[in-house]
Amino acid sequence: MTLLSAHNIDVSFGGRHVLQRVSLDLNAGEIVTIVGPNGSGKSTLLRVLIGAQTPGAGQVARTDGLRIGYVPQKLAIDPTLPMTVRRFLDLPVKVSHADAVQALETAGLPDVGHQQMASLSGGQFQRVLLARALLGKPQVLMLDEATQGLDQPGSASFYRQIEAVRRSLGCAILMVSHELHVVMSASDRVICLNGHVCCEGTPEVVSAAPAYRELFGTGTGGALALYRHEHDHYHSHDHDHSHDHKHEAAE
Repeated sequence: MTLLSAHNIDVSFGGRHVLQRVSLDLNAGEIVTIVGPNGSGKSTLLRVLIGAQTPGAGQVARTDGLRIGYVPQKLAIDPTLPMTVRRFLDLPVKVSHADAVQALETAGLPDVGHQQMASLSGGQFQRVLLARALLGKPQVLMLDEATQGLDQPGSASFYRQIEAVRRSLGCAILMVSHELHVVMSASDRVICLNGHVCCEGTPEVVSAAPAYRELFGTGTGGALALYRHEHDHYHSHDHDHSHDHKHEAAE
């Protein structure tokens, strides 16, 4: 079932084309990741899909009443502002204690409601943002470079949590990411964007595509071709965080 689709999206800023004739579909339950170099229009595309940016041309179609959760790239909070996690989850609309507890548990961060936002680590902060996005029980969860600034183990742990969210809620997930090796193991489908859709398909198909290799280098593409969605064994560079999980090969 298609929850969200975009058809021939064009966006320009100051006479410069940012997106040209971009089309995509997002189906229920799948994890789709958008990759591309800086300035390729990834974040702009997310804003168009959410409805925060009006395209110059093209159309976005959403199923009736579609619930979308959004995790931003970053969120600045004054560190001198006293605000607990629980209070943060009440902004802008107060939520029940049960819903707040459930969202934090689903985000993999139980028992932190009493902590100050300023005291959280980078990984904890991003999980609180994830919990906030989950409060509305989204059918589509969108994440814009949500692991930016986290170290490799922190990023891998966050992506594992995203997969757990998909299993728990059955929601579709659309991610923008620069962490190519993690993306390739965690995604059902990858869209390579550089102002337009360069290539699209399973991680194996995209990592072998000439357009992908032109953008990210043949060495990287060749390495990524080793990753398969069904993998349940280690690779030589897995380090200490692999646990024979089919999506954890990229750690």
